[in-house]
Amino acid sequence: MEASSLPIDSCSKEHQKIYRDWFNIADSDRDGRVTGNDATKFFAMSKLSRQELKQIWAIADSKRQGYLGLKEFIVAMQLISWAQAGHEITFDILKSSVDLENIGLPAMEGVDALAAKKDFATNGVHDINGSNHHQVPASAKWFTSKSSKKIPPSAVTSVVDGLKRLYIEKLKPLESTYRFNDFVSPSLTNSDFDAKPMVMLLGQYSTGKTTFIKHLLQCDYPGAHIGPEPTTDRFVVVMSGPDERSIPGNTIAVQADLPFGGLTTFGGAFLSKFECSQMPHPLLDQITFVDTPGVLSGEKQRTQRSYDFTGVISWFAAKCDLILLLFDPHKLDISDEFKRVISCLRGNDDKIRVVLNKAHQVDTQQLMRVYGALMWSLGKVLNTPEVVRVYIGSFNEKQINEADDPLGQDLFEKEQDDLLKDLLDIPRKACDRRINEFVKRARAAKINAYIVSHLKKEMPSMMGKAKAQQRLIDNLQDEFAKVQREYHLPPGDFPSVEHYREVLNNYNIDKFEKLKPKLVQAVDDMLGYEIPELLKNFRNPYE
Repeated sequence: MEASSLPIDSCSKEHQKIYRDWFNIADSDRDGRVTGNDATKFFAMSKLSRQELKQIWAIADSKRQGYLGLKEFIVAMQLISWAQAGHEITFDILKSSVDLENIGLPAMEGVDALAAKKDFATNGVHDINGSNHHQVPASAKWFTSKSSKKIPPSAVTSVVDGLKRLYIEKLKPLESTYRFNDFVSPSLTNSDFDAKPMVMLLGQYSTGKTTFIKHLLQCDYPGAHIGPEPTTDRFVVVMSGPDERSIPGNTIAVQADLPFGGLTTFGGAFLSKFECSQMPHPLLDQITFVDTPGVLSGEKQRTQRSYDFTGVISWFAAKCDLILLLFDPHKLDISDEFKRVISCLRGNDDKIRVVLNKAHQVDTQQLMRVYGALMWSLGKVLNTPEVVRVYIGSFNEKQINEADDPLGQDLFEKEQDDLLKDLLDIPRKACDRRINEFVKRARAAKINAYIVSHLKKEMPSMMGKAKAQQRLIDNLQDEFAKVQREYHLPPGDFPSVEHYREVLNNYNIDKFEKLKPKLVQAVDDMLGYEIPELLKNFRNPYE
């Protein structure tokens, strides 16, 4: 559990109004965010010790974004009041049943005098979720701005803002020059940085993917179809929204505030098999789920897909924070298509978790054998020395009868708790994950620049260009090896040769750019100095 999921609504309307006014006082630049600098000045009025305030900030900013929205600010105020009453502030307070309703307002020395000085009648009204109805975050305009003006450092008020600025000023020029969006991944947009964490479910048909989401939400969601045959024939994104509705794929792909614009590259055939299911739900306020079509077995079914199935999976895998592979005790065989799907998750191994679902269908002895068989099958497909984490359980509404299988009941409950803990941990780690993905992307962009410029260098200046291009494409593996040796790069970071070859066939290598050391150096400086500096600027202000 985290700060933003504490029951703030139990705070009285009267207190909410006062906290909103205090928030406006603390928010010096009126952007809907109380930064570390703002907080140190405002929280000092509480007269609490630096150690206590350090702990309060750590709990309130549990997502480590580097700022507090209104919701997190109210949590901080309630914790200050709790500390002033003589209670110790620890992370366990999130798990304990503290009676927030009866916590009084904290004593903030001098706040009334500050409030009297400022008139907030004209200020945009913040809602309880921390958004400001009259304001669009300034960083959203950075991506649409046609001007080449540098973004002033003062405009950056969070870790994510800092990443946006570094992307636009340092990484995007390198990506554009060497066609990274064609070879590896589409350019990032504002919504890619601001998107909620995503969890993707993969598995063969009828392994319980849709039922799993339904089980977590404890209710149906729009467009959920469940049955023993392959029922989900499309990619369904289940996300938070003001009301229950399904939105078709073509509509979602053009919505600037959603991070799915990159899917347009897979064409209309895919977009007709893609939809978004929206509904108001507290879990969906934290996490977005991606339900996928059941992976089919046999070559015939694979050729019937009218779009690049593994390409789409690969696109989602790069964006997701967690990938759940679901298995059924009666469907342990890993088909050819499933093998391809798992191999296209390469580079995202740290996100993969395995769920052995419907485990109640077999007894304890069979379950032990099924588990062994599953680990053996996975060992042949997942090329990692580590053992992948497998959760065993029955993620559906049916209760397991303890009298029938007491061991199963206990085991399933523990496994289910572990998995839920893993899922609820996602929003807290989302900011760290975003930095991790950004650094990974920067490294991939550098390698892409080295490859593209190397191919350009190998082209003759006058005659025989077509033959030279064909030779380079045919011997691409050797060219990759040359680049690796020349720049001392790890072989595991290189992209798929087959995919590169496919894309190169549509290009004239002679038109590529030569290596521009300044662009590469800018990305090196970003990785070596600017990202560590950004994290230092937005860490706990009391450290």
